Amino acid sequence: MKTITYILTISILISCQTKSQKQNDLKMESRFFTTQEFDDNFGKEMVSSQDVYENMKKNGLQEYQYCQFDFDYISDSKEKLDSLREFLIEQYGYEMKETKKVDGNWNLWGNATKFPVDSDNILYWALDLYLKGFRFDCKLNGYGAVVDKPEYPDLDTSKADYFFDEAMRAYNNQNTGLAIIHWSTVLKIDPKDPNSYYSRAIAKNELYTWKAALKDYDKAIELAPKFFDALVNRGATRDESGDYKGAIDDYNKAIEIKPDNAMTYFNRGNTKLNMGDKTGACSDWTKAKELGAEYADERIKEHCK
Repeated sequence: MKTITYILTISILISCQTKSQKQNDLKMESRFFTTQEFDDNFGKEMVSSQDVYENMKKNGLQEYQYCQFDFDYISDSKEKLDSLREFLIEQYGYEMKETKKVDGNWNLWGNATKFPVDSDNILYWALDLYLKGFRFDCKLNGYGAVVDKPEYPDLDTSKADYFFDEAMRAYNNQNTGLAIIHWSTVLKIDPKDPNSYYSRAIAKNELYTWKAALKDYDKAIELAPKFFDALVNRGATRDESGDYKGAIDDYNKAIEIKPDNAMTYFNRGNTKLNMGDKTGACSDWTKAKELGAEYADERIKEHCK
């Protein structure tokens, strides 16, 4: 199995690019789906996914059976929906209909590939579509699935590598929701696989569910206490959530494992600055620069005069 090579650097990647992505989206001259609406409706979207799940259970859904969902988006622009349509066809392999105008707005309908449904899987699948719609300035308007004859993934131990590879393929195609679903399937087969917890944590963070991501980092580190990448990423996530002491603890452990890793010193310096320890921050950034992190120079010039 190959894990995602992804180390969070606080000053470069803030909350898995949440803030920088929103800043880029704000540059659009006229938005149909505003950043404020995205934030305000994020929690509602999570609740909605659970409502859909409960209704499907009432209609006979068996836990972890495959279902195929249809969905639709609306926007004020055919061009925006057409761009989203092309993305979902090329990256996700979805079946998409032509964009049409209905009741003053442009609409786009599609059919997702089948995935095994439980409460978490439908949540992350829906959040991914919600986020992708926002990036193309289109609103996810609704989704649903017919509960057919039960069909389930093969959870034989020999399939763990297959589902992990499928997760990596989905992740590399920016299909973050499906990647999470595949890593969850790996963990049904092998609940002691730290690589899947670690990788799933990264994907969950990208969908702005940092509390769930922290739980996955915790489990990965519990199973593999010297998992360097997981320690650094958890440290960055803890920093972003305001748990500076926890972040420092993670960076200290990571430095014990790899004492010559520049990025860990750089990250720890950022956290020390957040704690008001400018002297300690400057010491860590200086060490990071000595180890080859030229990007630390900007911090040194700004804070270490």
